[in-house]
Amino acid sequence: MLLVKVENPWKQNPWFESVAVAQERARKRLPQPVYGALVAGSERGQSIADNESAFMELGLAPHVAGQQGERSQATSVMGQDISLPVIISPTGVQAVHPDGEIAVARAAAARGTIMGLSNFASKSVEEVTATGATTFFQMYWTGDRDVMIQRMERARAAGAKGLIATLDWSFSMGRDWGSPEIPEKVDVKTMIRMAPKVATKPRWIRDFARSGGFPDLTAPNLAPPGGAAPTFFTAYYEWMTTPPPTWDDVAWMREHWTQISGMPFMLKGVCRIDDALRAVDAGVTAISVSNHGGNNLDGTPAAIRMVAPIASKVGDQIEVVMDGGIRRGSDVAKAVALGARAVMIGRAYLWGLAANGQAGVENVLDVLRGGVDSALLGMGHSSIHDLSPDDLVIPAGFHRELGV
Repeated sequence: MLLVKVENPWKQNPWFESVAVAQERARKRLPQPVYGALVAGSERGQSIADNESAFMELGLAPHVAGQQGERSQATSVMGQDISLPVIISPTGVQAVHPDGEIAVARAAAARGTIMGLSNFASKSVEEVTATGATTFFQMYWTGDRDVMIQRMERARAAGAKGLIATLDWSFSMGRDWGSPEIPEKVDVKTMIRMAPKVATKPRWIRDFARSGGFPDLTAPNLAPPGGAAPTFFTAYYEWMTTPPPTWDDVAWMREHWTQISGMPFMLKGVCRIDDALRAVDAGVTAISVSNHGGNNLDGTPAAIRMVAPIASKVGDQIEVVMDGGIRRGSDVAKAVALGARAVMIGRAYLWGLAANGQAGVENVLDVLRGGVDSALLGMGHSSIHDLSPDDLVIPAGFHRELGV
């Protein structure tokens, strides 16, 4: 009998043609609890579902002739030039791949865009900026002011080109389909206990073993000077015990960052017009219209529904970006047409990272770039800056004007 060895086509060609394929490959590669942490939304998942489905309500109005042979997606966010209107949103511990944030930063640099680095990241700000990626450092309002000053000064010293303050996070543990288990730390004992859930994904385990250890669930950017990095849950406890910020606190944070660095400041998580106006008063450079990817208060409208109302009120004073539900280049084009300068992606690049490391993140950015280019071609534009609501079919009642 002649035996024919059939090669795995995925192994031969790891490239994927859509974010949906990246998600499916991530699902197949990751242990169920890890994948569950990527796709989870708070409570019934209403906001996370609306983040994606709202884009399907928006249509495009293409031209049949007169399209432009050359098209540019170049723009800038907070003074940093980027080659496409897509930047990396900061997400916590990226233990879906051994290289984590380092791989993502290298991909961002290779594709000419900005790396957003969470202070809950598993790699330090010094390691990430050393990749050459233009980095915006992200902070939650945790700890006292002296602690926050120390973290801002560390980010400045490492070469961060901007600060992102994320305030739309309540870490809701209530999920109708169950919350994924996040261990305090990953060690031999934890791996043995979770063996039934991870044993079916031997390639994922093997990749971490080859890198020299277990997934890192510590937060090195929250380490005190000369001290050890806290675990995720230690950092979470610090957040829980820190009084929520006031608008005066936001202004203080922005003022101190500007004084020590001269760099711009973004406030992430704005959903209401009145909050956007207060952000202008606080002196921010930019805001991100966001519901924290559906992981904050469930029932918050999709971010894309809130872009145009907010941009129409403050877009001439500060930069407006958005994040939430971006899966295709046409989604990016729709957001820009409604007034966003750029979008931030989270789950999309994490799926790419899980599927194929740095190359997977680059692949996701290439997929989005190709989709944006197709939209520009169809709309007859030569520049991303030419997109406008006239290019869209917007159903009545689509927008959500909150805080009018």
